[in-house]
Order: sequence, then structure tokens, then C-alpha cells
Amino acid sequence: MKTFVLDTNVILHDPLAMFAFHGARVVIPLTVIEELDTFKRNNDERGRSARLVARQLDKLRQKGKLSEWVDLEHGGKLKVEMQVSGGLPTSFSQHTKDNEILSCAQYLKKQGENVVFISKDINLRIKAEALGLEAQDYEKSKVDIDVLYTGWRETAVEAGAIDSFFKDKRLALPGVQFLPNEFAVLKNAAGGSQSALARFDAKAAALVPIAKSDAGPWGVKPLNTEQRFAIELLFNKDIQLVSLIGVPGSGKTMLSLAAGLQQTLEDKIFRRILVGRPVVAVGHDIGFLPGTKQEKLTNWMGAIYDNLSFLLERPKGSLETTDMDIQMLVEEGTLEIEAVTYLRGRSLPNLFIIIDDAQNLTPHEVKTIISRAGKGAKIILTGDPYQIDNYYLDASSNGLTYLVERFKGQPIFGHMTFTKSERSPLAALASDLL
Repeated sequence: MKTFVLDTNVILHDPLAMFAFHGARVVIPLTVIEELDTFKRNNDERGRSARLVARQLDKLRQKGKLSEWVDLEHGGKLKVEMQVSGGLPTSFSQHTKDNEILSCAQYLKKQGENVVFISKDINLRIKAEALGLEAQDYEKSKVDIDVLYTGWRETAVEAGAIDSFFKDKRLALPGVQFLPNEFAVLKNAAGGSQSALARFDAKAAALVPIAKSDAGPWGVKPLNTEQRFAIELLFNKDIQLVSLIGVPGSGKTMLSLAAGLQQTLEDKIFRRILVGRPVVAVGHDIGFLPGTKQEKLTNWMGAIYDNLSFLLERPKGSLETTDMDIQMLVEEGTLEIEAVTYLRGRSLPNLFIIIDDAQNLTPHEVKTIISRAGKGAKIILTGDPYQIDNYYLDASSNGLTYLVERFKGQPIFGHMTFTKSERSPLAALASDLL
């Protein structure tokens, strides 16, 4: 039987990680408990994870002593290990928490345990392997980014099928499996330029035309097929959750904000727009910046304000400025810009919610945010899985790609992957070459 030794970052990433190793022995070094104790008073997601782990361990104490093996429901066992004298080489510092955790794993190996060290810290996994330990990343919430659902595909059909699609406004393709709200670019199998854009309607069990193909929300016209598909998702009343993934400059945030302004200010479908962003760019919470909460957020929400300034741009010669327009929307309560840290515990009905840079969120944080949605709300998550600032996440383990993999096939969910940058020729070239 394998013995899995968990690092602190694994438990902070997934507070239920100790229950994920079915039928195995799980060891939590005492040093990990000490590190969790330093986070328990925090009001961020790490603090909440630390408190949840403490409650879970306290429940397990009712089954027996944690210093000995306690039975878990899935057939495995758990233990809090106090011994950390594993005999590390002299080149290893003896006074760091990371090395104490490694020393615990080394000690268990010397006791004859078949140890696997689990950590999301790459350098710590390298050090573990240098000691002869088997080291792995925490894989439970990982997805295969190379085969991630894109939200659309090209499909070759007979020319008559495309004609029938335009005439009947629907097309069933027996033998071809589509997911709900998946898009298709229908191409003539015999060649030629004949084509059509379609969305799979699960209720009709057929491809249907996209209703907003030429829509220009808030004056923003789609520049490519992917953007046209995204607009269809953003305006479809039956789709409550949308994820937009793509390269920088592909229009994810711009289209989301434009759709939000259109449906809130013009169409009156939503009460207000809420824009959230994780505050992880340089590793500090907004409390380290001077000023009020709104003034602190301004430093982190530059990308949001840039897009809003463009969308609310006044005609040349106007004495009013876009900054005044943004401030007016905020003061009226029509627009709310918030750090995702402060969304927990709230109920958000009838809101158009945009979570930008969602690739910097863990799967647990994404779950927390989506569970805030009230009746009539719509949530849009945008991001680029290859631009991650959170040290413990990567393209396969972040909350955005995890959401795409878990929600695909749900009738209330739609996804689009952008591959083209429309910001400028320079930005597009940078995405390709750099």
C-alpha cells in the first residue's frame, strides 16, 4: 500500500485532498498543520481552506488519535506525523518548513513505507526526487489542455444539406455527436465557398442558425467567426454560464463588457454589471496599497477600465470624459468592480457577472464564485490558460480549464476558444512569435 505525504500547498489548493487517495494511507506532517495555523485568520481563500481542513481533522479525531492511523470512509487511513528527523543531507537547510516536510517523508521511507510525496511546488518535487523519493503533482483537478473542448468545430456536409439548413432553419446530422451549445462551421464536402454557421440546440436535437450572427453589442462588431459564436453565447437567455478562453487581444473581455452594457443599460435584462478579477498579479492583497478599497482596486483593474473607456468613448470634441461616465455608472450602482476575494458569501441575482483573468483561480475558488449566482444571473469567465500568475497553478490545473472540462455537455453552459488576436498586428505577431 502506498503512503501519500501531502504538502501544505496541496491542502490549500483542495481542502478535501486528504480524502482523494482512495484505499491508500495519507500522512499530513505536523509541520503542515503549523503552516495551516498561520493562514487560518486570513479572509482570503487560503484562510478559508485552512479552517476547513482544521474542521475536517477535528471530525476525524472522533474516530481515534490522529497520531496513529485513523480509518477513512474510502477504505484508506490518515495520520498526522510528528517525526521530522529524516536525516537530510547537510546541504539542505534544517530550519525551513519545506525541508521539514521533506524530512518527514524521508523518515517514513526509512521506516519501510512506500512513500509518494505530493506537492504543487515544482522545486520541492525536484528536491524530493534528489533525495530518492517518488514525487508527484496533485492530479485530481487536472485536465488535458491539449484536448480541451474548444466549443466549435468544422463539419463537412453535402451541398444539399447546407441548402436545406438555410431553408428549414435546422439540420439534423445522424451519426454526428454534438454537445449542447456547441457550434459548427458547415462546409461543402465537395469543395467551394458554400458554408454556414450553426449552433447545436439540445432541445431540438439539431443544428440551428445563430440568432446574433451580425449583432454589434454596444457598437462592437465581431471581427471573426469565433467572436460571432461568442456573441451568440453572451446573448442567449438559456445559457447561464459562459467561458471564453483565448490568446491576448482576442476580444474576450471587450465582448463580455459590451454584451453586459447592452443587456443592462439598453435591454434592461439585468439589474447591473459586476466585474471581478483575482488580485494575484504581484502576490499581494489590495490591503498593501494606499487609499480606499475603490482606489486600491483601480490599480488592479486597469484592463477593465481600459476596455470600459473604449466602449464609453465620447465623440471627438465632447467636453465630457469617459472617466466621468464610468464613475457615474459606479455611483448609480449599475456597474460594480470588485476583487473576487469579496464575492464569497454574497447572493447575486439578476446580475451580468464577468470574472476576468479566471485562469488565476483554483477549481475550488471557481466553484465558490459560481455558487454565488442567484436567479436570473449570468456568469462569464474569461482568461488565457497560458498566462498564469499563480505559482501553484498551470494550464492544466487552473479553475478555468477545470470548469470547461466539467461543464461541457450541460445545456446551460457554453464555451468558446479564441485563436486569433484582433488587438493589433503587433499584438497578433507577439502571440505567434513570443
